[in-house]
Amino acid sequence: MQSKPASEHRADAERIARLFRTLYELPMPTIAAVHGPAIAGGTGLAMICDFTLATPTAKFGFTEARIGFVPALVSAFLALEIGDKRSRDLLLTARLFDAAEAHQLGLVNEVVPPDQLAAHVQALAQLLAANSPQSLTATKRLMAAQHKPFLDAAIDLAMQANAQARDTADFREGIAAFLEKRNPVWAK
Repeated sequence: MQSKPASEHRADAERIARLFRTLYELPMPTIAAVHGPAIAGGTGLAMICDFTLATPTAKFGFTEARIGFVPALVSAFLALEIGDKRSRDLLLTARLFDAAEAHQLGLVNEVVPPDQLAAHVQALAQLLAANSPQSLTATKRLMAAQHKPFLDAAIDLAMQANAQARDTADFREGIAAFLEKRNPVWAK
């Protein structure tokens, strides 16, 4: 990533934004089942789904700040999910949190024992499948449309921030430290 030009950083940010936006706007309900660590982009993918079920041992975190990166693209969706103050807590501290806290924050719908996760996902899928497909699609489109102006602007800003962050000294140091399994030394 460090040797790519700014245009490639922007293209990569656009791909990630498209992935998140596609998942968010998918016309059918989506379910995430988390039974282990879902860190950084993994937390983002899990929380963007319509339903997120997790086991007690699941771990979440937006850890980008630990490597000098900006959790830009997920920030817009996170703010919609839990509000600005709680989003700032998770994004700025880059701390890990467990399934219970994710549930309390509203990022996880239900925490279930590991041996019951698959059954809970199946039961939820059957409950959704019993509903009108047309109604589900219309509801998802309506909800996405209500947030479209905000997300359009927020994602555009996020793609810029994402691309710009990849060209910073902090990002280069953060990635090097991560790969070398050491603590980063930030320039003052």
